[in-house]
Amino acid sequence: MTQQMRDLQLAQARKPPGPSSPNAAKRLYRNLSGKFRVNYTSFDEGSLAGRSEKEKLRKSYLFQSNAALFEAVELQDLDRVQELLKQYSPEELDLNTPNSEGLLPLDIAIMTNNAPIAKALLQAGAKESPHFVSLESRSLHLSTLVREAEQRVNELTAQVVNEAPNTDCSEKEKQLRAWEWRYRLYKRMKAGFEHARVPDAPTNVHLSVASSSSVQVTFWEPLNVNSAVVTKYKVEWSCSPTFSPLLGEAVIDKLKNLHFTIRGLVSGTAYYVRVSAYNMKGWGPPQASMPPSAIPSNWREYDGRAPRRRGQAEALDHLLGQVKTVHQHCVCHEPCKNQPQSRKHSVSKSLKHLFHPGSKFLKTLKRGLYLTAIFYKDDNILVTHEDQIPVVEIDDTYSCLLMQDFLWFTKVSCMWDEILWLRQCVTVSQSSCSCILQTRFKMLLAISQMQGLLGIQDLGQVFFEPVKDKQGNILIVTLKEVKTNQTFESVRWVPICKLQTSRKSVSSPEEPTALDTLLISLQDKLAYHQHSSHALSPGLYLGYLKLCSAVDQIRVLVPEQLPNILCHVKIRSNPNISREEWEWLQKMASMEEPVPAEPEAETSQNHLFQELQVAIKELMTLVNIPLQEAKDFRLYSQEVLDFGGQVSFLLLLPPSDDVCTAPGQNNPYTPRSGFLTLPLQIFELVHFFTYDREFITQYCQVSALLELESLLSQQSLREAFSDAELSTAKQRHQQVQDYIQQMEEIWREMRWIMDALQHARYKQPSCGVSLSGFLSEAGPAMKEKTQSTSSHLDYLPSPAPSPETSRKINSDPHGLSDEEGSSEVFLATDSDYDSSRAQSPKELDLLSSSSGPECCSRRVARTLRDSAPDVLQTHELKTPVPPPPPPPEEPRPAPELYDSDFVLPSRQIELLRITEKRQAYCVRTSSLDFPKPHCQVARKSCPGSVDSSPTESRTTGHCGQLRLGTGLTPSPEHSQVGQGSETVFRTRSDEWTQSFQEQPEQPGCLADRGKKPGSVTLQVCPQYETGLSKETSVKLHITSQTSAGEVVKLVVLEMNNVSRSMLGGSTAFCYDEEQLEHFGLVFASNESEQWLPDDFLPLSLQATQPEGRFYVRIKETSPLVLQYGPATTV
Repeated sequence: MTQQMRDLQLAQARKPPGPSSPNAAKRLYRNLSGKFRVNYTSFDEGSLAGRSEKEKLRKSYLFQSNAALFEAVELQDLDRVQELLKQYSPEELDLNTPNSEGLLPLDIAIMTNNAPIAKALLQAGAKESPHFVSLESRSLHLSTLVREAEQRVNELTAQVVNEAPNTDCSEKEKQLRAWEWRYRLYKRMKAGFEHARVPDAPTNVHLSVASSSSVQVTFWEPLNVNSAVVTKYKVEWSCSPTFSPLLGEAVIDKLKNLHFTIRGLVSGTAYYVRVSAYNMKGWGPPQASMPPSAIPSNWREYDGRAPRRRGQAEALDHLLGQVKTVHQHCVCHEPCKNQPQSRKHSVSKSLKHLFHPGSKFLKTLKRGLYLTAIFYKDDNILVTHEDQIPVVEIDDTYSCLLMQDFLWFTKVSCMWDEILWLRQCVTVSQSSCSCILQTRFKMLLAISQMQGLLGIQDLGQVFFEPVKDKQGNILIVTLKEVKTNQTFESVRWVPICKLQTSRKSVSSPEEPTALDTLLISLQDKLAYHQHSSHALSPGLYLGYLKLCSAVDQIRVLVPEQLPNILCHVKIRSNPNISREEWEWLQKMASMEEPVPAEPEAETSQNHLFQELQVAIKELMTLVNIPLQEAKDFRLYSQEVLDFGGQVSFLLLLPPSDDVCTAPGQNNPYTPRSGFLTLPLQIFELVHFFTYDREFITQYCQVSALLELESLLSQQSLREAFSDAELSTAKQRHQQVQDYIQQMEEIWREMRWIMDALQHARYKQPSCGVSLSGFLSEAGPAMKEKTQSTSSHLDYLPSPAPSPETSRKINSDPHGLSDEEGSSEVFLATDSDYDSSRAQSPKELDLLSSSSGPECCSRRVARTLRDSAPDVLQTHELKTPVPPPPPPPEEPRPAPELYDSDFVLPSRQIELLRITEKRQAYCVRTSSLDFPKPHCQVARKSCPGSVDSSPTESRTTGHCGQLRLGTGLTPSPEHSQVGQGSETVFRTRSDEWTQSFQEQPEQPGCLADRGKKPGSVTLQVCPQYETGLSKETSVKLHITSQTSAGEVVKLVVLEMNNVSRSMLGGSTAFCYDEEQLEHFGLVFASNESEQWLPDDFLPLSLQATQPEGRFYVRIKETSPLVLQYGPATTV
């Protein structure tokens, strides 16, 4: 008591002078309190007054904004309108409140036919005036506005004219100008209304099945709105094609997205839909959808399959409760009852004591396993007071991180708030437990330490792989984005670039540590963390399943921008696959080449076929796989993968042997940049975190706990001594195994990727839909892209044949036949005829598909007139056996398909002029010295040309002789023929046009003249760099036993000789025999192309598809492509 009095006296001694009596102190307190109360009251009143004043100002400002919007619409100021709509909400602008004239902003925009402003207002939610219930009321209202404005203009005009100039007069002049402007505006609005008509029908009205009880209709604006902006659409549906009776209708006035989903329909019933547009003149004609009707259905109805997601999360939750029930009365968890309070106390300390100098965050790493937590916000990262990323040690004796341990740690990240509970499960056995159990316990201990030091339980998402260095350090990285503007005491946010710069100055560049590697790649890891949580937009996608195996794991190819899903392209926005579409796909799975169900009909199956064609081409380009290699791919036909209810996937499977690339296996078609590979099990976790977080959270908790329980039960079995202990341990272990089996069954039901992999490894063709039909039936756009990516020449089609040409052909008494030579090379000169306009090999007929001399004459005539200036000799058009009769004329293809007889009018005129002005002639030689030609040609002078024969120098400048025996099993007879072989060359001249026709020969005479019976003539075009014209071709005699590799060898060696003779040794393009393996034979038909294996027999294709053509190209995987590049035609 004495001490208290002393303290009180000291305290009073330190106080400043104050009131001398208690009453005075009370009075002072009351006065001060009163003043404070008055001040508080006055402050509140002032605040209220200020608020009311601000509200008045705000309302005034909004009223001014509404007036500004009307003014901007009247002045047709689109930028100002968009700015106001962006700055204020429709309610703040009173967008649908009429002005004093009874007009809305949308009314003015529509009647002045200002489509951009009207569309901007419509997207913001603007409406038309409800007072215009009919066309007559709108017309009457406009007439009234025009009459009143005109009357007001007349009154002001009279006042201005009669009054003397003064201040009032100038004001009236301003009013007069304003009313004159408004009078013109109303007249323009009235004229716009009178001129407008109802809109045309909407275009591209497409109907699709959205689910088992709904259909979706999408449409475009009418082609002609008839001088009035469309403000709404009407969708009607019925079970009758006549739409009588109507089952329902809906008016769409929100025009941001032109689509509508009709719900509540009966599954299995066909519904017809039509759409009509509306403007201020009324409703336009309706447009029926394509296809005309749709039946609500889902692909699961085809075989009654249940969805994968059917109560698994609830089952896991029940299983988790059963596992935790065992620990309710466990000794190790009894101290947990008081834990929440102590935990709350530690959390309340926040982060101000986190980075105390005595904290256990590590500055440097030794050899061991560590945990680091990265918290980031924008471009800043949270670091310790020493500018270090928070790192704690897990185990200093851990030599390597097993995949099972890392996967278990990743599962534990779903239960950050139960780490202490898990630790206590292991504590009782930690002293004598196994190495795996000790590692798991140390991981839990490190997590608790990190949570305690940071004061935060949620450490974020685990990065998909640990960071390692050569010193043996392993970093497990967790990432978490802090989105709130949270500030911490004694902790500062540091820019990532600054942290990287400072770390770079103290680290050794020779051997960076795991921390250095982490900081160097920090942006990539943060990008992965952000991208891995993004989901796809609703729709149907085509995915590509590709794996690669490592020493201890299998990895999945995923895009960097979306690592939670397979490589993919979007097929369409509607995710649903109808029963009809799935039934068609199932039928295609049993066919070698799938085709549209009804190629000419607008059916959903045909539409899906076309969508898949485009998607397959796009996906193959994305993953850098040539289309010819994709013909062995398959479309996964077991199920449609459903992710989250709004995203569906069809899978594209590689050939069974290429599904998973083994370590060290050469993959010639590696994807371009923008992809990465994730461990398979990590990919599944990341995928489900995005598309089914509830299920994967439950699974990870159950799995992590049961793995721990299994290790503990095994430990109990090892430690059991008495029979009772052993019996109890066995019972517990069996119970845990039963739980694990239940969990695995649930997990197996959800693992779609394992089912897909199981079918992908099947070698039977019934395991999917072949892509050959999708690639061969590609439309013109796909064909053009295919040719550009597959080194095809860009051919020009030939004009239509003329029946009059056959009467203008002169005969050649020295025509050659196929028996007179075993190989021939056709060269086209480029000096007299621009190579960019030269006819390509696609315009040249390699083999005749007609019979008889008359057909040959017609084909020669067609070539003379239509493919001029190239001339085809008759021997090119014959086959050694009587060919089949001409096939019946095929139906004319649709306009969008490739028409081989179509040429632009300008091109037809150009070809006609070339035919009239240029000369084509045939030169025969018997050696490479280019002697004077032996053939006597009948020459015909062209009008206006000099009557003289071409010079020998021009002839020999572009022609050469090839001598080659190509019979692969030659007889002596054939060898003699080969020695006396002659070659035909095509040349062109600027001044001359010459026509030739050989004497017709009877079928079957080819073998009688020394040619080996059973052999045929094959013309092959080299499409690689030869130094010669791109139209150069080689004719070979082959038999049914000639392989593609032998044809390639003959063509390459033959072109070597021609290049040497034509260009000289220094500039010739020659390829060694060691380089022959880089060349391949390609067979191209009107529908598709394919690379032939070296042991393939080309004659089998020529017999079944005589219209096909053969080319020799450098393989796309060969390094020669980079050196020489593929041959192209400009």
